Amino acid sequence: MQVERDLVGYGPTPPNPQWPGGARVAVNFVLNYEEGSEYAVIDGDDRCELGLAEAQGGRVVAGQRDMAFESMYEYGSRVGVWRVLRLFRERGLPLTAFACAVALERNPRVAQALVSDGHDLCCHGWRWEEHFRLEPDKERERIERAVQSMKKTIGAAPDGWYCRYGPSPNTRRLLVEHGGFLYDSDAYNDELPYWSSVAGRSHLVIPYTMDANDAKFTTAGGFSTGQSFTTYLRETFDQLYDEGAEQPRMMSVGLHPRLVGRPGRAHGLAAFLDYLQGKEGVWICRRADIARHWIRIHPPPSPKL
Repeated sequence: MQVERDLVGYGPTPPNPQWPGGARVAVNFVLNYEEGSEYAVIDGDDRCELGLAEAQGGRVVAGQRDMAFESMYEYGSRVGVWRVLRLFRERGLPLTAFACAVALERNPRVAQALVSDGHDLCCHGWRWEEHFRLEPDKERERIERAVQSMKKTIGAAPDGWYCRYGPSPNTRRLLVEHGGFLYDSDAYNDELPYWSSVAGRSHLVIPYTMDANDAKFTTAGGFSTGQSFTTYLRETFDQLYDEGAEQPRMMSVGLHPRLVGRPGRAHGLAAFLDYLQGKEGVWICRRADIARHWIRIHPPPSPKL
């Protein structure tokens, strides 16, 4: 039976990424900037956003605005994002922003800060919507609209692409068709980048994470305190660091301004940043840096004749 999935990957002998400086682990922090682009009746949607906040949505009658939930998201763009950016600025550390185009349009000061602080931008969609719900023509239009919006807002096209939760079966093909993307991160299946073949062309995938992710503050059995977040990140890093003596890897950390931007959680994030800076053999980098390094060290395979 032929299955259109790769369940093998690199197997027991992954390639040596040869990270700069001989680093054992490449660590990339991702700030998901979605505030203002989520589902909202005020934007013409038939429902309000439901998740990834301090309370679960769905309490307000369908078709009415959920004023409380909207304000939980507003916290991220009004307060949380500035706290997170300050933590990284004080330590001189880079991050990658998975940013929705509409969210940047509605808070150009955040867009300006991301650029001026030297962070790289990966497009997280035109709005924070599920691409697997879109028909191919609509998805194609959304990709184009998002890229054009970000060109106006940040002055350049985004380096990469990442859908909300997961792509449609057409997303990667449409990204390659559009062109201009160094990579996409619509996968959770590895700890190293890898090349995929799309319509006869090589396309780079840099997998993301759902485990080392502050979204678990909103799930049952997930993180409950800033300390529990720090502990899990440290344990993840320590395991990768130990393995990295022989097999260097990549670690992604997912962040959301409205979640980790809360004081107690930001305290846990700061503790992990300080822990990393006290270790040797660590490359704290942007996602675009990983993409360009991989393209240089592990270029795409030659096309089969």
